[in-house]
Amino acid sequence: MNMRNTLQRSLVLEAVNTLQCHATADQVYAKIAQEYPDISKGTVYRNLNLLSELGKIRKLEIPGGADRYDHIPGEHYHARCTKCSCVLDVDMECIPDLENKIRDARGFQFTGHDVIFKGVCPDCNSKDLQ
Repeated sequence: MNMRNTLQRSLVLEAVNTLQCHATADQVYAKIAQEYPDISKGTVYRNLNLLSELGKIRKLEIPGGADRYDHIPGEHYHARCTKCSCVLDVDMECIPDLENKIRDARGFQFTGHDVIFKGVCPDCNSKDLQ
């Protein structure tokens, strides 16, 4: 399927790459709307999902929170702060073929995984110490 690269898609990709913060769709929309106020949220959401399907960005589904979009599309792990909900990259190598190491008696076919560790980020941790 050959898709043309639209201005909107380019704007969304540029915003995710500029933000570099595991942004929510609303944060990406706000960034673009500063310069292009006529862009719709629906356009931003559709292009975020398309860019993640195309492997240009990584979509992180956060249980109990908004999905996040990562400018680094390759396989890597994350940590989420339980206080402020920020998402950060974790400095560790990925476990190769993790899906193949899972024992499943129910016949589930694994197609991928996201590892998100929970904890308290350095900013929240330093606030607690004050």
